[in-house]
Amino acid sequence: MNKLAKKMLAGASAAALVVPLLAGCGSSSTDASDSDTTLIVATDTSFVPFEFKEGDSYTGFDIDLWDAIADDLGIEYELQPMDFNGILPALQTGQVDAALAGITITDERKQAIDFSDGYYDSGFSVMVAADSDITGFDDLAGKTVAMKTGTSAAQWAEENLTDTTIKLFPNIDNAYLELQAGGVDAAIHDTPNVMYYITQNGDGKVKKVGDQVEAQQYGIAFPKGSSLTAEVNQALDDLKNDGTYNTLYKKWFGEEPSTK
Repeated sequence: MNKLAKKMLAGASAAALVVPLLAGCGSSSTDASDSDTTLIVATDTSFVPFEFKEGDSYTGFDIDLWDAIADDLGIEYELQPMDFNGILPALQTGQVDAALAGITITDERKQAIDFSDGYYDSGFSVMVAADSDITGFDDLAGKTVAMKTGTSAAQWAEENLTDTTIKLFPNIDNAYLELQAGGVDAAIHDTPNVMYYITQNGDGKVKKVGDQVEAQQYGIAFPKGSSLTAEVNQALDDLKNDGTYNTLYKKWFGEEPSTK
């Protein structure tokens, strides 16, 4: 088994990696069994508790999960931090071999990239100021809502909240700060990130209201035709069967996953 390499490609920007889509979409033939291969794995490091920077290192549920997958497969890899909007083009052009960034599995995305089996059940929630009288999605008509650009949540809101003004931000932290500054009435994002932010940074300042909507799954993303997809699915099964997945889940979310 190869020693894992968690090297950070410092200073590389997403823009440098993203080749215009008109140049063509490459497909990856990377094989995890190739001992000479060091995989490039993209991640958006502003999505706590899944991936974020802590000191000089990157950590989070996705980071730990991929580390365990790489260990199971006996592969080396380098993490490539990039903006969420750059991940899909980087996969399409073969600039990266895989990506973990809380990426929701959708039919539209599956036309362009491949996904592993789902590894996390999520949904979207509303966060408002602690003194707001908004009680959920039904109260957002005529309001202004902050969201992260390029996300499934933003796409859902544009299709379903037609009487709501959507204000987009390049990262979710800026959206949350805009809410706390009073520049918007609410913020909508993936439920685990909303809850983590409230617990770590917004207790007494903001709150989650109403039920979550649009329950979906996160998947690990690959270029179309990548042999890694099947190999990673097998590794995910291994980690669930030996208890590693449950251990990591409890570490980051405080409880083991539902057995529904």
